[in-house]
Order: sequence, then C-alpha cells, then structure tokens
Amino acid sequence: MEERQEIHPARDLDQANLVTVAKRQCEASASVLVSVLQDEGIRAIATGGYTAGFRAEAPGVVRVLTFESDAERAREIVSEIEAEIRQNQNLSDGA
Repeated sequence: MEERQEIHPARDLDQANLVTVAKRQCEASASVLVSVLQDEGIRAIATGGYTAGFRAEAPGVVRVLTFESDAERAREIVSEIEAEIRQNQNLSDGA
C-alpha cells in the first residue's frame, strides 16, 4: 500500500524562498513584468516601489520576486522580453 504524503501549504510557503528575478527603475515597469509572469502561471510580486520614486543620492530600485522554484523559468521569460525590446529598438534606430 502506497503511503500518501501529507501536504501543508502554509508550512510549505513558510519554507519557500523568494528570489529576485529582475530589477526595474520604476514601479510601473515592474508591475507590467509581474503581470506578464502571472499570465505565465508564475507567482510574482514587486517590492521597493515607494523608494524607487524618491530622488536621492542612491536611487531606489523595484525588485521583481518569485518563488525560488519558479525563478529559472521567470528569468527565461524576462530575458525573452528584454531581447524583444532590444530588437525593436534596433529596428526603430535603423528606420
């Protein structure tokens, strides 16, 4: 007889690590990225939005965080988005 492993979602989340998968200069850009990741089924949040808006010697940055288990896939998606942006910029520069 197969023994079933008991699932404890709250405890599992307590032990999960959040990692930074991207950094953005403004909250709006980070929010768009969070939405894209969530559309791909990746749980993501943005932190640091309040400090990123201040003008200071050391400007703030908005970090996009995901669970460590989703980080590799999230970074791949971020890389694809950044590559597409660079390609579009190159096309507009050459036009």
